[in-house]
Amino acid sequence: MGAKGTSGVDRDSQFKKGDVIVRCRDVRMSYDGRPILKGVNLEVRKGETLVIMGGSGHGKSTMLRLMIGAEKPDSGTVELFGQEITKLSEQELYPIKKRFGVLFQSGALYNSMTVGENIALPLREHTDLDEKIISIIIKLKLELVGLRDFEHLVPSQLSGGMKKRVGLARAIALDPEIIFYDEPGAGLDPVMLAVIDELIMGLGEKLGVASIVVTHEMQSAFRIADRMVLMHGGLVLAEGTPEQIRTTTDPVVQQFIQGKAEGPIPLRLSSRDFAEDLLGG
Repeated sequence: MGAKGTSGVDRDSQFKKGDVIVRCRDVRMSYDGRPILKGVNLEVRKGETLVIMGGSGHGKSTMLRLMIGAEKPDSGTVELFGQEITKLSEQELYPIKKRFGVLFQSGALYNSMTVGENIALPLREHTDLDEKIISIIIKLKLELVGLRDFEHLVPSQLSGGMKKRVGLARAIALDPEIIFYDEPGAGLDPVMLAVIDELIMGLGEKLGVASIVVTHEMQSAFRIADRMVLMHGGLVLAEGTPEQIRTTTDPVVQQFIQGKAEGPIPLRLSSRDFAEDLLGG
């Protein structure tokens, strides 16, 4: 029997803390003939925070887009809540998308709407709740991110960190079971980054959601993660707890987490010979 959260959206009670709710198997993806993902296997469990790290161009953002159904892989499977989504139409994906939220890197707020109207958008689109109930939910979500007094402002009146927090309030409007974060710390000062980290951890504890966080911010990654994966060359190169990742002897992992210029991670990603490319060979 399903249960309903404060948003009124039906929830399937079959998944308990620790159950696998995202499963990717042998996922492959290419752009213009260039392999981006070369057989990625990944699992995420209910209630955990998984941090996905990796250099630019190594597949982590592509994985996020595949997991939210924004793109489809060339081959392999992506399962959310036990349902394989890669062959589903947009209409078939609709009920699944109501069960997760996404915090985009920019916050992706509508500038023509107030903070409250931005948060109300998924509630008005996906539920038939009375406006009085929606108003209460807006205040509840803003309270969770510490911005209840800012409901009637527009995004242009907010700082970058505040926009991220409003974006997070909108992402949790429908009481999601999973929240996907795309570089949540991008462009934030250290204090605001710590605030966002505390919110991510707090939502996991208070709401029991799974959090999947794509980030370059190493201090943040080690602070929030229950488990971490490092993607390199289109594959999961390393996976483990923060302590396991920190103490690994793999030189690629160590170069990445320590931010060193010198090491096995190359500066150039081009596969063609430079002279051949110049001469048009």
